[in-house]
Amino acid sequence: RKTMLHVCALKRTEYRSEDMECLIGIKCDKFAILAHDNSAGRSILVMKQDQDKLFKLDDRLGMVVCGEAGDTVYFGEYIQKNIALYRVRNGYSLSPHAAANYTRNELAEYLRRRPYLVNLIMGGYDEKSSKSALYLMDYLGTLAEVPFAAHGYGSYFVYGILDRFHRADMSVEDGEELLGKCIKEVQKRFMVNLPSFSYYIIDENGVSTKKTISVGPPEEGPPTGSPDVAMETVTA
Repeated sequence: RKTMLHVCALKRTEYRSEDMECLIGIKCDKFAILAHDNSAGRSILVMKQDQDKLFKLDDRLGMVVCGEAGDTVYFGEYIQKNIALYRVRNGYSLSPHAAANYTRNELAEYLRRRPYLVNLIMGGYDEKSSKSALYLMDYLGTLAEVPFAAHGYGSYFVYGILDRFHRADMSVEDGEELLGKCIKEVQKRFMVNLPSFSYYIIDENGVSTKKTISVGPPEEGPPTGSPDVAMETVTA
């Protein structure tokens, strides 16, 4: 008899469209950046190119999600509404650390009943400590606080760049420049077309408005002809 965990593993093997998506998170001392591609698809089809994958959880807290389309929307809204309910009942908001652990616990609980195929990056700004926070979480309920993060096949291309250029004391402009390098590398190297990304900056002022980075068609170089090939005729 198959357990729900085995069913989850089989389902993930069958559908890998969530790996074609790309999430990127960057944390610095005073702000965090959450970015996502704008594509939504299933199997080999692209359904739309303007999908918003960010859920604003509080004034200074948000998360970007990827995975199965129904699971991401349902689980994202579930976490969003329950964090809002906690704020109404108690009169104060959850810290980024508490919100990340609550989300991780919910993923782990559902893993044993009805698994959600959702990977996410959560970022926020803690008013009490005056520091930003960034958390990486996968569909198995694994949680880690990290200086930078990525999900999807795009992560194979961006982790080296993030490790090389990330600094905790970067300014917002430096963070945006680093994000631009990551997105440019994904769009250059990744065989799947991800033409546009959106990102948000979360700091003491709250969650910024959505900013979009689009890439135009590649530059056309001079035509290259076929190299001359020396042909040798062999006679029997």
